[in-house]
Amino acid sequence: MTDVLIVNASAPDPACIERAAERLRAGGLVAFPTETVYGLGAHALDGDAVRRIFAAKGRPATDPLIVHISAFEDLGPLVTRLPPAAEALARRFWPGPLTLVLQRSRRVPLDVTAGGETVGVRVPAHPVAQALLRAAGIPVAAPSANLFSRPSPTRADHVLHDLDGRIDLLLDGGATDIGVESTVLDLTASTPVVLRPGAVTLEMLRPFVPDVVLAHARGHSLDGPARSPGMLDRHYSPQAPLTLYEGPQREVIERMLLDAREILEGGQHVGVLVPDEAAAAFEASGLTVARMGSSHDLAAIAVRLYAALRELDGAGVDVILASSVAYNDGLGGAIKDRLRRAAGRIVAT
Repeated sequence: MTDVLIVNASAPDPACIERAAERLRAGGLVAFPTETVYGLGAHALDGDAVRRIFAAKGRPATDPLIVHISAFEDLGPLVTRLPPAAEALARRFWPGPLTLVLQRSRRVPLDVTAGGETVGVRVPAHPVAQALLRAAGIPVAAPSANLFSRPSPTRADHVLHDLDGRIDLLLDGGATDIGVESTVLDLTASTPVVLRPGAVTLEMLRPFVPDVVLAHARGHSLDGPARSPGMLDRHYSPQAPLTLYEGPQREVIERMLLDAREILEGGQHVGVLVPDEAAAAFEASGLTVARMGSSHDLAAIAVRLYAALRELDGAGVDVILASSVAYNDGLGGAIKDRLRRAAGRIVAT
């Protein structure tokens, strides 16, 4: 069984934090909340500990990990050089949901970087994560604390559902604040590239890197190393196959209702993921509905997204039909990215 310590999210108990820090320093696996999702941490400079992360999650060795540090001043030993924009970006967005991809130093094991010569680093803002990193006094490699390819955990019970007995300790600090993983910005190429969109948007980055672009390639196979986590074509997926509907909201809802009725007639249990404004129409049809939040509140949708997918799996549905969001930029782009990667099929209406 995994040990669970409940901590106050804003003022975590030092004794609980020190117990988790000792476990990390000893090579153990500790799950903890960040402002984005729960992370599964190990001593980033201990190759054996890092390999335990991959084993616990069933994660392929070609998918790199992000290294978490407590402050910008801890970055130096992990990288060989800092591009001109790196310090300005760090001073503006750290602590926070921005990961910077930089050239790794030899101190960072290749197990962390999937064999590549770059490493993603960030400073999380969550008080529990900050307290843990300061107490441990080590850099901590931490992907999301879930089984590989499943929806990321935004609550402690999500972590236990996937990893109970596979990890040493879980710090339960309640629900996370943002709900989608950090923005990943690659500063090692001639043009800065956002490899994974998140809460730090292109619009927010441009004052510091005016030529920044969003990576448009669909993703990576498992055959070669990726430059960032979250870039595989299929990721964040529920157990039930998911079909994503994109287009004008009214047309999307009409098509989803039509398809849901047809699937029901075939004897399958249908779950739907829709904005609050559309939920009544599906509930009236007797479908299992997970509400993602108001279509006008992207922050609420981001917070709810993974929990809603897990709720539908928990309801035992055979298939999931999901409505996308209407926005392609900002946080909407990050939500759409996660939904597309979770989907086995995309329908344009």
